[in-house]
Amino acid sequence: MTANNPRTPLSAVRCRSYVLSSWPWRSLGYLVTALPLMSAVIPVLTVLTLPWWSLAVLWNDHTGARAGAPTPTLLAVSAVFVLAGVVAFAACAPLLALPLAEVERRRLGIIHTEPATSGHRTPAGPGPAAWLRLRYSEPVTWRETSYLLLFVPLTLATWTVVGGAAALVAVLLTGPLLVIAEDGPISMGIQRIDDPVEALPYALVGVVLLVATAYLAAVAAGGHGALARVLLQGPARGQLEAELTEVTRSRARLVDAFEAERRRIERDLHDGAQQRLVALTMQLGLAKLDLPDESPAARTLDAAHDQAKELIVEMRELVRGIHPKVLTDLGLPAALPGLADRCPLPVDVTVDLPRRLPPHIEGTAYFVVAEAVTNVAKHSGATAASVEVRLDRGRARNRTAEGGPELLVVEISDNGHGGATAKTGAGTGLTGLADRVAVMDGRMLLSSPPGGPTVVRVELPCDRMELKAHISGTGQPEPGNRS
Repeated sequence: MTANNPRTPLSAVRCRSYVLSSWPWRSLGYLVTALPLMSAVIPVLTVLTLPWWSLAVLWNDHTGARAGAPTPTLLAVSAVFVLAGVVAFAACAPLLALPLAEVERRRLGIIHTEPATSGHRTPAGPGPAAWLRLRYSEPVTWRETSYLLLFVPLTLATWTVVGGAAALVAVLLTGPLLVIAEDGPISMGIQRIDDPVEALPYALVGVVLLVATAYLAAVAAGGHGALARVLLQGPARGQLEAELTEVTRSRARLVDAFEAERRRIERDLHDGAQQRLVALTMQLGLAKLDLPDESPAARTLDAAHDQAKELIVEMRELVRGIHPKVLTDLGLPAALPGLADRCPLPVDVTVDLPRRLPPHIEGTAYFVVAEAVTNVAKHSGATAASVEVRLDRGRARNRTAEGGPELLVVEISDNGHGGATAKTGAGTGLTGLADRVAVMDGRMLLSSPPGGPTVVRVELPCDRMELKAHISGTGQPEPGNRS
């Protein structure tokens, strides 16, 4: 905002050309349009507060009759009226506040260059019940109800001041004409005016007060509008964009932190626990050589040696599952076939990638396939599965197919009995899988009708992550191969 480009009447009054601009008329238009709204709101508010008005009349009659202390019956009736008024107002006032707030947000466009946005959310389910449940639970609804209570007294106070000043200006300016029309003396406060010439000084004062009234209208309209924006305005578009940007950045930082922590755990297991297990296995093997083969100690030591070797194999599988070295060195085309070989089911793998992708994308795609293949082996009852990985510039969210980002598409299908679900609490790993994909700004689609087949499709946008990798210096895309 600059001095030559004010956004509200309160900022416009600082400009020297305020009186010659459109702001006085916009302020007056805002104040005038409040009158029909007030006339429509007052009857409805009267009906809503009818129990309280009845209670006031009841107590006024009791006081006027000088009946002394209130009786228990009067107190009980008063409590019923108060409770009825509270219930009626709490139930019905928000329904009146909602349309008034919508009209007020549109009316704010008269005195504000930026449109006022609503803070209401879209109901999750269809039907009036979901809509009412959401509206009555939103804080913005009760802020609008507060504005409903303030609207009538605020409008009355505004027009008492501005309307009184405008009436005074009108009398002063039309003083000479009133003398001529009356064809006799008129009263200007404490002085009688007999001649139109005597009324001219008052007309000059009226001109000065007219300018002052223009500023007064700006202050009144600006104050009313400022209160309306505080109570009715939802998050501004710029604020939402800034919050979305910060969420995206924080999510990227979390992804980096998770990746670094996973690599640290892998390194600690590989260089620490795994090496100590290897050393322990070697010591057990050497100890076996010092004992007779048929002795009880030799048999116990031999069992311990076998268990240590099995533990090494399990440790290697665990380290490989955290982040396979082949994935880091050669990428998805080399890592996924090895993953399929360890599956108890035959898995056909097709990877069609023209280049290496950022590490975040490759890691997410690898663990998506690992989790999906594990689910197939455990829950699907399938006899075969297939994995297809490719780059595709397809439809993403609300973008067209031609203008969408480049996607890494991962499809895992099986010939099992189907019926898989990604709902929370369903007992499968698909919910966590969807959450992991969402962290990378991707999406997961599931098709699993009863009787099968089951198809899990994951789409990961690559353009944003590649740009992020380029900016942060994590690496450049490298040429890949096809398998």
